[in-house]
Amino acid sequence: MPNYLKVSVNTVENISIEKTTAPKEKPNANGIPFGTYFSDHMFLMNYDEGQGWHDPRIVPYGDLHLSPASMVLHYAQEIFEGMKAYRSANGEVLLFRPDENIKRMNSSAERLCIPQIPEDIFMQALKKLVELDKDWVPSEPDTSLYIRPFVFATDPHLGVHASHSYLFAIITSPVGSYYPEGLNPVRIMIESEDVRAVRGGTGYTKCGGNYAASIRAGSRAEAQGYSQVLWLDGVSRRNIEEVGAMNVMFKINGKIVTPALTGSVLPGITRKSAIELLKSWGYVVEERELPVDELVQAADNGTLEEAWGTGTAAVISPIGEINFDGKKHEIGGFKIGTLTQKLYDTLTSIQWGKTEDSFGWSVKVC
Repeated sequence: MPNYLKVSVNTVENISIEKTTAPKEKPNANGIPFGTYFSDHMFLMNYDEGQGWHDPRIVPYGDLHLSPASMVLHYAQEIFEGMKAYRSANGEVLLFRPDENIKRMNSSAERLCIPQIPEDIFMQALKKLVELDKDWVPSEPDTSLYIRPFVFATDPHLGVHASHSYLFAIITSPVGSYYPEGLNPVRIMIESEDVRAVRGGTGYTKCGGNYAASIRAGSRAEAQGYSQVLWLDGVSRRNIEEVGAMNVMFKINGKIVTPALTGSVLPGITRKSAIELLKSWGYVVEERELPVDELVQAADNGTLEEAWGTGTAAVISPIGEINFDGKKHEIGGFKIGTLTQKLYDTLTSIQWGKTEDSFGWSVKVC
């Protein structure tokens, strides 16, 4: 196996910067749709076997040149991350736990047989790019700069094996709320036909194949008025796993229950942060298998008090209804629960620098 950690650059001074000569007009941040506009610059870095990662650079945002035979287009060897930069009330730009995203991306890289990216270079690239495009970080309430790092195979070759060359890129996008509902409860359909992932597969990684596999069920749910699919495990089809774009948590009879990280569930950074907050508040948090029958029974007998999703895009998203096998189960009177609201308020206050970060999660960029 190639030495995937071998690199040819180690410090930020090696990142070349080419500033755009034609800055784009920034969109109105009020009601800005998610993932539609992109900032002026992007970060790029190449990998070639025998040379390692090289040529780190920030260049004007633009199209990429790819061979039609690029292996990513045929065998889907790619990974990505999702994170945000926030503007505080005093104008500082903050990242939220970027070290966790970097570690998770390298975990995804290991599973997809992609060269891991040195953490120091990754962090410096993030900071340098966000600092250069700091004017793209909006200041309006509930807005942020979404950051999308990704890596993909570039060998122009048809054959199922690991590529020998890759491109690492980071692009950024000013965003508002992920869901049109904002912080209002969403309706979720439990999927009983398609599966998202199985243990031993790529479910714990952020790779495009996981999301491509979810589109059919998501389209069916959307056609029936549901915001997301809630996935069951791929073997027994009886245990709750995660929502399409989020991890999921339930307050059942005073305890917090969330599916355990068994290899088919994404280890979310917001999930991890919520668990740490909940435990610091004295809640019992159970990370375990959660049978769908137990969840439905709790909804029917009233012990399912609150439900919410956790993720970078939406932060905390209250769930007001679940549908399983055609039967609707309302949660908490279809209103945001007290604990759900507290989690959202606390996490966003830390992210936007409104309150003291006693956990040391925020990283100042500029």
